[in-house]
Amino acid sequence: MLFSAFLLGLLGSFHCIGMCGPIAFMLPVDRSNTLKKMTQITIYHVGRLLAYSIIGLIFGLIGKSLYIFGFQQQLSITIGALMILAVIIPQRTFNTYNFSKPIYNTISKIKSGLGQALKRKTTDTFLTIGFLNGFLPCGLVYMAVFAAIASSNAFNGSVYMVVFGLGTIPLMTTAIYFSNLLKGSLRQKIQKAIPVFIVFIGLLFILRGLGLGIPYISPKPINDVVSSSMNCH
Repeated sequence: MLFSAFLLGLLGSFHCIGMCGPIAFMLPVDRSNTLKKMTQITIYHVGRLLAYSIIGLIFGLIGKSLYIFGFQQQLSITIGALMILAVIIPQRTFNTYNFSKPIYNTISKIKSGLGQALKRKTTDTFLTIGFLNGFLPCGLVYMAVFAAIASSNAFNGSVYMVVFGLGTIPLMTTAIYFSNLLKGSLRQKIQKAIPVFIVFIGLLFILRGLGLGIPYISPKPINDVVSSSMNCH
């Protein structure tokens, strides 16, 4: 599933450029010194990965608690269904219900912190910008969070989110260097492919939850394997 995390980040970064691109374009990098500029951009990405790892850790713990209560299969099926529904349900339906209202103050504080950080040029500024950037609301991050919950483990959830973040690095870095390179038909085609890929990942989670006995894709539940082993003896 880690491969799916990287692909989700790689393809989804075309969407991320539209959402977080303005922040990347406004990074106060030193454009006169190539090495220093690369270092600053790397620190920015480290900040984002750190934020994603914390998010994955938190939601992985939530998934672990559900796993302890024996809901792993149901959770995997539910997560897969939610991913597919998020693609099928028209965007205007989500816009009708403003889910961000309960956390509006938190988001405002994050944006305020970003605004202040963008005015400075110290080394820690780039870490702060990347870290705060990672907590901004994003549909693709929500999809990755679903998968982190389904990982049923704090460590695995954190790793999944980090790998997702690694997938976003190539295009986000390109956006900083060449802001006009990623415009046009190629970007539109890949954006159209993103929902298809999300549905594919959703189906994989549903298959995993069904426990059909397909190696790596839909393995049998651990309880069933233990039970059959005991019967053999």
